[in-house]
Amino acid sequence: MKTLVTGGAGFIGSHIVDALIAKDHEVLVVDNLSTGNKNNLNPKAKFFKLDLTDKKLADIFNEQKPEIVFHLAAQIDVRKSVADPVWDAEQNILGSINLLENCKNFGVKKIIFSSTGGAIYGEAETIPTPETYLEKPISPYGIAKLAIEKYLYYYHQIFGLPYVILRYANVYGPRQNAKGEAGVVAIFCDQLLKKKSPTIWGDGKQTRDYVYVGDVVLANMLALESAKIDTYNIGTSVETDVNQLAELIKNNIKDNIEITHGPAKPGEQQRSCLDYSKVKTELGWQPQVKLEEGIKETVAWFKSF
Repeated sequence: MKTLVTGGAGFIGSHIVDALIAKDHEVLVVDNLSTGNKNNLNPKAKFFKLDLTDKKLADIFNEQKPEIVFHLAAQIDVRKSVADPVWDAEQNILGSINLLENCKNFGVKKIIFSSTGGAIYGEAETIPTPETYLEKPISPYGIAKLAIEKYLYYYHQIFGLPYVILRYANVYGPRQNAKGEAGVVAIFCDQLLKKKSPTIWGDGKQTRDYVYVGDVVLANMLALESAKIDTYNIGTSVETDVNQLAELIKNNIKDNIEITHGPAKPGEQQRSCLDYSKVKTELGWQPQVKLEEGIKETVAWFKSF
């Protein structure tokens, strides 16, 4: 099929592009390269440098006629969304609506949306958190993701556009950008390999659910093949605190650099962990890569530069 991947030069998007090309799909990539990297681009993909808010997106749909859309392009920095919620909404909500309008107007058969599990549930009382838990996002980034989910429901109900929503836990792995706030695994790998002391904000006991990028790609491929229209958590149901994560990365790098602690970030979520039982039952997905193995792969990739 002819597929379009927004954010296809980014961390997760580029891995999805590779998987689609390996399955002989024709792949179009739309990316403004604000955080994506041209080095991530598969040479067999057709690349368009464009922001999703740009009206020229309609020209691409008109000329290329994609059948399937994987929507990953986003402003991903939670702290930037807090600092400038108007800009965050312009990028994440208005850009997504522009995309959905084109999906509707040009007869796209399905859209698969990369949402967030951690930021959408907020400080959940049920851990691991199921999809039935009330969404209580505490950042503009999480609010934007939830808004896009509601728009998807609307476009399906009113215009018949099929969709699958995948709510990711904390994704990590090769190609993750170490610059910026997103991706603590990438940031720690980068700093430790440069002999710099990473900083853990607060006591380091805040937990996250770390899921390997290869497992996320598998979830997207299963969503493509499925006839279901639904929302699924993509995580491991395992909590790991920041101190444990830092030690695991240090052990793989085999360095004794001291990890420092700084003041806690106000409003930072303390626990996040996703229940993946629904996607296991309905799509046959479950995480394959243990954290120790995934960190080893990720460190090896960072060392290759």
